[in-house]
Amino acid sequence: MSERADAVRMRGIAKHFGSVQALRGADFSCAPGEIHALLGENGAGKSTLMQVLFGLVKRDAGTIELAGWPAVIDSPVDAMAAGIGMVHQHFTQVARMSVAENVALGGPGLRFNRGAAAELVRRVGRETGLALDPDTRAGDLPVGLRQRLEIVKALARDARVLILDEPTAALTPQEVNDLFAALGRLRSSGAAIVLITHKLREVLVLADRVTVLRRGAMVVTGEAGRFGAAELARAMIGDAAAPADLAEALEVATLDAPDVGARPAGPALEVRELRVRRPGTRRFAVEGVSLTVAAGEIVGIAAVEGNGQRELMRAVAGLLPHDGSVVVRCDGTVGFVPEDRHGEGLILDLTLSENLALGAAHGLWLDRRRFEHAAALATEEYGIHAGDATQPVRQLSGGNQQKVVLAREIARRPVLLVAENPTRGLDVHAMAEVHARLRAAARRDELGVLVYSTDLDEVLALADRVGVMLGGRWSWVPETSWTREA
Repeated sequence: MSERADAVRMRGIAKHFGSVQALRGADFSCAPGEIHALLGENGAGKSTLMQVLFGLVKRDAGTIELAGWPAVIDSPVDAMAAGIGMVHQHFTQVARMSVAENVALGGPGLRFNRGAAAELVRRVGRETGLALDPDTRAGDLPVGLRQRLEIVKALARDARVLILDEPTAALTPQEVNDLFAALGRLRSSGAAIVLITHKLREVLVLADRVTVLRRGAMVVTGEAGRFGAAELARAMIGDAAAPADLAEALEVATLDAPDVGARPAGPALEVRELRVRRPGTRRFAVEGVSLTVAAGEIVGIAAVEGNGQRELMRAVAGLLPHDGSVVVRCDGTVGFVPEDRHGEGLILDLTLSENLALGAAHGLWLDRRRFEHAAALATEEYGIHAGDATQPVRQLSGGNQQKVVLAREIARRPVLLVAENPTRGLDVHAMAEVHARLRAAARRDELGVLVYSTDLDEVLALADRVGVMLGGRWSWVPETSWTREA
């Protein structure tokens, strides 16, 4: 054993899911006091490799060492006992329970000590800057704070190897800065941190080392300072002939400029003096908002979490009661792409074709062959990587799951599409594809799109017009002021 062994070392990890080979002899290691970024396109095997380390997935072959010693990890219980924590991209919380109760779940002892659990939440908050109210129900937290709860749960168990799967996907810029500061403190304390991300700028700012997976195998690894964004993007995609500015071409911040020449054909949506109460309270989250979205137009919402944008979008989609007027052009419907694709966008145990058929069937009988044929067409058109139309969507990567939601909602030919964080957790290539689909549907089908993203660069890249929400009120941003600072 070496004098300073890696905190974790994985060698030759292989895993099959039926006919799909998810991992092909993958290697990975992470040292104490290091942030190691794990990159790759959606479906490259990043999450699967870390799920093997956390005991969620049993490997077919390969070895795992912790601190230089062979380790047997057959379950998350084994992993947590060994000091491994995992922050999942999709929440593992009980929505009806409080923050403190969620943190205590799975902990030692048979009885719940509310005071001790609350103090644990406060202590982790003080030490890391990730403060939460221990008495708030998890389901009442906005997405950014629910993501924070996932991190606090792992840290509360004294994890020394911390795996974070797309931790910034739903965070505001300020929350990202807070998270980075917390990770820096953890690194200084000697924790080994694995950061699964698609955001190349995060890697270049934060990571000490980087590994790129492609098709289940390691293709690049080394000190992060050795690589530029373009080189990492080429390694992810596998295109050696790609231009030097490929990374910039794929980054959300520099996607094609908004098509300001779009010629809307009339209103798809008209909102007048809309007021929406915050769920479970008597307070208004939306106060007297008026706006229009024209057919063929993409309207973006820029806001910090908690300023009423979520309630606005869900009222427009018909999911929350409201005062005031919401008028959608009478000859169509409203499509909805939720930010939580697992909880609200998909039924994970149904097949690809069944998920694409949700909302499209009428009557008591389903023509399964017709839906499977339609699913095959959608799979080809949207580039959904799946074995066939009968594959459960649970087995698809996050990017392919998002494409399923988007394909289904656009296929319904709505007049208006409401999209919350439409590229959450997607790699830069998949982001560009989703953006292209939204633009094409808007221009070709005269679809009105109302979109919100925690990534301000995405809002500026996509939108024809941008509105800001602050304190539940709406104001339009002049086109000449479209900058991150504004």
